[in-house]
Amino acid sequence: MFSKVLIASRGEIAVRIIRACKEMGIATVAVFSEADRDSLWVNLADESICIGPAPVQQSYLNMTAVLSAAINTGAQAIHPGYGLLSENAKFASLCEQCGLVFIGPSSALISKMGDKDEARKTMAALGVPIIPGSGVLKDPKEAEIAAEKIGYPLLIKAKAGGGGRGIRKVTESSSLSHEFEAAVREAEAYFGDGAVYLEKYLTPVNHVEMQVLCDQFGQALCLGDRECSIQRKNQKMLEESPSLTLTESMRQEMTALCTQSMKALNYTGLGTLEFLCTQDGQYYFMEMNTRLQVEHPVTEMVTGIDLVKWQLRVAAGLPLNFKQEDIKLTGCAIECRLNAENPALGFRPSSGKISLLHIPGGPWVRFDTAVFQDYIVPPYYDSLIAKLIVHAATREEAIRKMNAALCEMVIEGVDHTADLQLEILSDDDFLIGNYHTNFMESWDR
Repeated sequence: MFSKVLIASRGEIAVRIIRACKEMGIATVAVFSEADRDSLWVNLADESICIGPAPVQQSYLNMTAVLSAAINTGAQAIHPGYGLLSENAKFASLCEQCGLVFIGPSSALISKMGDKDEARKTMAALGVPIIPGSGVLKDPKEAEIAAEKIGYPLLIKAKAGGGGRGIRKVTESSSLSHEFEAAVREAEAYFGDGAVYLEKYLTPVNHVEMQVLCDQFGQALCLGDRECSIQRKNQKMLEESPSLTLTESMRQEMTALCTQSMKALNYTGLGTLEFLCTQDGQYYFMEMNTRLQVEHPVTEMVTGIDLVKWQLRVAAGLPLNFKQEDIKLTGCAIECRLNAENPALGFRPSSGKISLLHIPGGPWVRFDTAVFQDYIVPPYYDSLIAKLIVHAATREEAIRKMNAALCEMVIEGVDHTADLQLEILSDDDFLIGNYHTNFMESWDR
């Protein structure tokens, strides 16, 4: 096992990883920008190093600074968390070249599965159904030819995309050229890669994730599913497990496909296969995330498996000590993301000092965050400030527990989305589980 790990992330996930390391007796190194100097994860880590000013390009995305911090502190491995460098194949390769363990799959696998066009081709070759679409397109004219074959409506998607970026919906041919060029510009700006492809826009659909965990000895497990259809502009807001979309036969079939495909890829570490499920019981692979997900706590709640600890163990070369038949989904877990945004003002981001904070408690109530009273939420980063997660024996009980926890929670000083989450939880369609990825469209006014 590692004796020291550097956490190349920030916010609540950095805190989460540090806690797992402490429980395992692993020393931790935190990196931070000048804007995050007084942050919780910096104070919790055994060592901390400033790697640059507030802008992420000059700090958290500065590969040289992150690698130098790891080498200079004697860290043996780097945990990238999510976002930032977590799915950057170049960074994973540099870690390998520097003799550091990147806690995740190999750079080659990140490159293969992080390239969404390549991932689609790879999974199709392994017998996994994929959404009808095209390969990478050179220009609007080529896109028009492909669009006629696929049919409208459709999506233009960035090959290197993630986090809902680089996606454009097109309903008719007259707007295809304009949206194609806009998608290319956005992809270049966010990912440094302007390559895009087309994908059939399916609606109504549900967004279902399958969590996989694989060791270095050929064992690949599927740790159940998550329902992630409550989204705004392709950004998830609320997740639950298990998914109400899947029948038991669908769940078993998708579990088998996921484990078989991961074995065929010789995948190691944690990963998430994302699917779109249609109303006629069909499912289609959409993409794979080769990292820890924001919504991983709901899987931990229903399985009792600590995903971060197993990331560390697998990366250190330890085998999984349980099998597929040992994995049981118990009860229901729900996660509400709490963003520093004002829904009444078009989800305008909010920053400033947390003047009052009360964290809800009680049995099976979890609050993952890096904020504390008098903490100053900076304006430079993602708006996620906390995740509230609950677990109960039934979905109905879990909804009541989440309502109670949200009502008990107090965060003053910045705008946030707790009231919106309460509205979602009381919606008739949500209560009966009859919701799809377009659920938030009527709310987004």
